[in-house]
Amino acid sequence: MTLTVTLRAEAPIPLDLAFAVAPEELLALVGPSGSGKTTILRTIAGLWRPTTGRVAVDGECWLDTAAGLALPAHRRHVGVVFQTYALFPHMTAAQNVAAAMDRPDHTEAARLLDLVNLHGLSDRRPAQLSGGQQQRVALARALARKPAALLLDEPFSAVDRATRERLHAEILALRAHLKMPVVLVTHDMNEAQLLADRMVVIDRGRLLREGTTAAVMADPDALRALGIREVAALLPATVIGAEEDGLTRLDTATGPLFLPGIDSPPGTRLRVRIMAHDVILSRDRPMGLSAQNILPCTVTAIRPGDGPGVMVHLAVGDSVILARITRRAAAELALQPGDKAHAVLKSMSVARDHIA
Repeated sequence: MTLTVTLRAEAPIPLDLAFAVAPEELLALVGPSGSGKTTILRTIAGLWRPTTGRVAVDGECWLDTAAGLALPAHRRHVGVVFQTYALFPHMTAAQNVAAAMDRPDHTEAARLLDLVNLHGLSDRRPAQLSGGQQQRVALARALARKPAALLLDEPFSAVDRATRERLHAEILALRAHLKMPVVLVTHDMNEAQLLADRMVVIDRGRLLREGTTAAVMADPDALRALGIREVAALLPATVIGAEEDGLTRLDTATGPLFLPGIDSPPGTRLRVRIMAHDVILSRDRPMGLSAQNILPCTVTAIRPGDGPGVMVHLAVGDSVILARITRRAAAELALQPGDKAHAVLKSMSVARDHIA
């Protein structure tokens, strides 16, 4: 059920790119505003036609401009979740979900609403639901089509931060039930890193970089397109337990990590998104700091930027985190690949929605 996409167009914006998404894979399309991300999603869904293009899923061709083939949107087995929900206001949650089925089945609609954690709310209309609950209905409706591909267009941008955090957790849990390829368009790099298996960076309609989060974050051209302040890496950690002072202890490959107020039970495996500009480096283990987290690491690469900064890649066990420091600091530390160092991170610098 692999989704393959090849597009070329001159308007409304120039497009020239190709990518594929495997079954059960979530691919994030990221890039600056106006780079063409939503246009790509609209093309897959059959809502826009490029000058030249081909879209196919599992051997079934939805678009082939060379052959004069362009299936209309209603004939494509695709589920779409829009930023604006687009629910029917006069219908209940269950009716909205059932409306997407070839043959309405209210038992199946109730099952899908349960799957997205809307137990007992099937009889409520959209106006009686919160923004997060409406977004869950929209997701259940998209799944009701039994889609060969699922498209998520900025699905969480209209809800508040706390709701977005809960929805991220639910999407991660739902992934076990999603067998089709999933494409997520987002401007939120935290969302892309936490949810996606791979990322495609789009800049002015062209594919700038494709790969895992770690690969994308190691590419200087991709970082320039995404914005240097967004550079981060994911560090796996295991919850050990709550401390008396309100911090939670997690264990990483090279030492403990203390972060505020994590509700997960001991033994839970998490990923912590660590921003590169929040990491301080020291040759020796520092003493007398207010920062609680000091992780032994090994320098694997040092990549200079266009300005006064450098990006230092640091191995923490089998994982890599990043530190953005000045050229001057790197020179004073005389850092070289293979050197041992210590990464220092304040407990309060990690946002709650950067943990999943």
